[in-house]
Amino acid sequence: MALDAETMEQLLDTVSRFVRDRLVPLEFKVAADDAIPGAIKQEIRDLGLFGLSIPVEYGGLGLSMEEEVRVAFELGRTSPAFRSLIGTNNGIGSQGLVLDGTEEQKRKYLPRLATGELISSFALTEPEAGSDAASLRTTARRDGDHVVLNGTKRFITNAPHAGLFTVFARTDGSEGKISAFLVEAGTPGLTLGPIDKKMGQSGSHTCDVIFDDCRIPASAVLGESEGRGFQTAMRVLDRGRLHISAICVGMAERLIADSLSYAMSRTQFGEPIAQFQLIQALLADSRAEAYAARCMVLETARAKDRGKSVSTDAACCKMFASEMVGRVADRAVQIHGGAGYMMDYGIERFYRDARLFRIYEGTTQIQQLVIARNMIREAKNAA
Repeated sequence: MALDAETMEQLLDTVSRFVRDRLVPLEFKVAADDAIPGAIKQEIRDLGLFGLSIPVEYGGLGLSMEEEVRVAFELGRTSPAFRSLIGTNNGIGSQGLVLDGTEEQKRKYLPRLATGELISSFALTEPEAGSDAASLRTTARRDGDHVVLNGTKRFITNAPHAGLFTVFARTDGSEGKISAFLVEAGTPGLTLGPIDKKMGQSGSHTCDVIFDDCRIPASAVLGESEGRGFQTAMRVLDRGRLHISAICVGMAERLIADSLSYAMSRTQFGEPIAQFQLIQALLADSRAEAYAARCMVLETARAKDRGKSVSTDAACCKMFASEMVGRVADRAVQIHGGAGYMMDYGIERFYRDARLFRIYEGTTQIQQLVIARNMIREAKNAA
């Protein structure tokens, strides 16, 4: 159920002020330390941001898809590390539970995810299985009332801090189909690799998750039965792709605002560079593309809330918005000139941070395949 208009506006105003007054001033520190201060993590918990998309009956805010992307527009206006901290709890790390979990599983985990007491991770990608998720090699072997997991997951967001992993593995009892399992941190046989050193998004951590004869109860399978993990993963990704698209819009709007401010204050040849038509073209192109992406995301989110299948449109949003923010970041560096290449202004950091959006939650090339294949299938069905 959607929030009433007044409550929603209050939430957006609160998040906007929190981003502006508390998070933006800490961007350089988070990048330098590669860590989010503990006090900020607690403030994020107190605001309820870990439970944006978790249903109210399990302690979350239960936002609709449209409401969630409107909050994401605001969160995107600062370092993506802050959003990443809560992202898995609201997206891929919790939505499998929301969509397919048993009532017992939901009551056990969702309230703790909603408060941020528990951090979740979505363990799908492997060294030999990323875009081709169906080829994963992690195995789940039945052994009486237990399941034994073996395999390695790679680039798993929030894994160094996670208390709960949704793990995808190929099960021997379901004709080799993929199943999803809920595995708690500290389970014998589960170990973590070192934290990855990345191009950007400092403060957001990923690492390998390794299963070596990791023994879990058979009841840890997500949902009522094995063999439905791939379907769960694909359903979760629609919401995740819309959320990431909204973050891209927010980042683009932040870069545009910073670029406009710089262009109006930086003088060359006796006048602000904002008066130069070629600079104006860079600003205008960025503004138009960011606006187009915002409209796409909102329209698709509203369609999802109406119960419409949005797999194709969500892929369109992810493809366009992630490519768009990369172009906007590049123009922002160009507008700032030499200053854009220096660390002092933070533009080069956003330039590096933005590059990941074209890769995770499905690369641009995978989105292209999803869109085209869905188009072909729909045309055949209509014939």
